[in-house]
Amino acid sequence: MTTQETPSPAAAPFAPVLTRHADAETCADPSSVMTLFADSDGTADGFTSYRSTFAKGAVGAPAHFHTKATELFFVISGSLQVLVGEEVTVLGAGDFLAVPPHTPHAFAAAPGSEADVLFVFTPGMGRFDYLRLLGRVMRGEADPSEIAESAERFDNHYVDSPAWRAALEASA
Repeated sequence: MTTQETPSPAAAPFAPVLTRHADAETCADPSSVMTLFADSDGTADGFTSYRSTFAKGAVGAPAHFHTKATELFFVISGSLQVLVGEEVTVLGAGDFLAVPPHTPHAFAAAPGSEADVLFVFTPGMGRFDYLRLLGRVMRGEADPSEIAESAERFDNHYVDSPAWRAALEASA
């Protein structure tokens, strides 16, 4: 029988991350509350993670893509309507979705439903400032042009999606 040597902590790509629920920052906009768990410091192997709780009818994010990160979705409860490429589908509690870089996607609470979703971006990059900015824009505290101006910094590139527009119109 062979034994494996325990790797040294210095070999780990980043330090372990523990965020207690009571200590997590929250930010909100009129239709969702985001609980911020871990924000990457920009290292290639890092990640970013947060939880969003969407109210019924919450719009979520318009069609966009990332050039560097894969975005992971895990639906904790409720239903989330998502666009992936040009296909619109609904994810239910327990469903998992991984959207690779350069793939247009969007999400919203499914019609008539709330949604509680865990998001993870890998590799990570500092995104919490982006989430804070979204809340300020939605509350009228910041100019929407700041979102467009931050596209490269946060690797969030908006695109037009007729399929997503049609899905939102059908659910209105």
